[in-house]
Amino acid sequence: MILSRRHFFFGSLALPALAAAKSKGDRPNVLLILVDGLPAWILGCYGGKDVKTPSIDALSDTGVRLRNHFAASPSAGPGRASLLTGRTAMQLGGGESIPSDEFSLARILGSLGYACLAADMGASDAVTAQTLKFIDEQTAGHPFFLTAGFTDLVPPYGGIEQKYGDMYAKAAFESSFPSEPVAANARAGKEMLGDLLGSLRKAAAAITALDARIGLLTARLKQRQLLDDTLIVFTSTCGSLYGRHGLWDSGEASAPVNMYEEAVSTPMILRWPVRLPPQTSRPETVSAVDFVPTMCEITGADLPSRNLSGRSYLSVIAGKPLPPKLPWRNVAYSHLQDTDMVRDSLYKLVLRDGGKGPNELYDLLADPREANNGYDDGRFASIRPSLAAEIAKWKQKYSS
Repeated sequence: MILSRRHFFFGSLALPALAAAKSKGDRPNVLLILVDGLPAWILGCYGGKDVKTPSIDALSDTGVRLRNHFAASPSAGPGRASLLTGRTAMQLGGGESIPSDEFSLARILGSLGYACLAADMGASDAVTAQTLKFIDEQTAGHPFFLTAGFTDLVPPYGGIEQKYGDMYAKAAFESSFPSEPVAANARAGKEMLGDLLGSLRKAAAAITALDARIGLLTARLKQRQLLDDTLIVFTSTCGSLYGRHGLWDSGEASAPVNMYEEAVSTPMILRWPVRLPPQTSRPETVSAVDFVPTMCEITGADLPSRNLSGRSYLSVIAGKPLPPKLPWRNVAYSHLQDTDMVRDSLYKLVLRDGGKGPNELYDLLADPREANNGYDDGRFASIRPSLAAEIAKWKQKYSS
């Protein structure tokens, strides 16, 4: 069960060092690196073997990696809006942008005196240049919140430097990308499935090129002597399937939309020297809607007066015990159009059109690739109602 705002305030344990820092008005700079459509499973630090991501892997090696982090919606626009407000996609109307009356993280931190900039327009080179320029303009002792939003990791992956294409000119991708026939319901990105191997090579080159730009950002922070005072957060708005299940894009790769793990499982890496333990991997199930409460606790900001479904995971990533009566939840939810998902560590239920279907149920331990839909399987007759009840309670409480 997702805990209430009251439970968040009284159940989350603050780090002594952090509390002392905030009492002096010493808040961290925040660099949020937010990528559209980048799945966790493709990254080296998440077990991927075919695509080179050394800069992202270095963030993981020096920070905390959440192994089970899930998008609030398997689509870039709604996923981004939920991450930056802590609100569910239902509460935000399922749109591509944040409604003007909502409290975004930039609005929250701006009220604390943070200098805020969202560099998220245009190609990756333009975003990188704008981000580097903003970093160069900052001075120690004046906190900033900078979002480097990379939104162009989409087909046909043009404009990538030849050296990155050359890295994958002979790649076969056999370990991570088993060949599957094009799904009958393939939709967004379907054109990439005709030459799957060629498309994978292009996508891999684009991801490695993006990784190199991320390396430039961290190097500039170090050059400006801001690295140790900056919390770097790396995550994505949603994932992508890249040929798995015979689909290419994220949730909208199929009709009806899908909630496959590749689309909803996203990376979340937090690097904050001294305050967070390096080389740490956490198994808890965490949602994108938990990000705003976590950032509010880290910076000492008040939570906005909204019906928020998330909870701060600062104590979790810092390795601090939670109160026995307030354990961490083991479920995550996602919503897109008329499709809802709930998953725990054992099962995933996907309901469409209020349960009218077509629906899906997967045994995540026995069938991690979600190849066998067990919704009508009698073995799961006792599982379906309880998971459906979780979705119903969630929708009732967090639709508005």
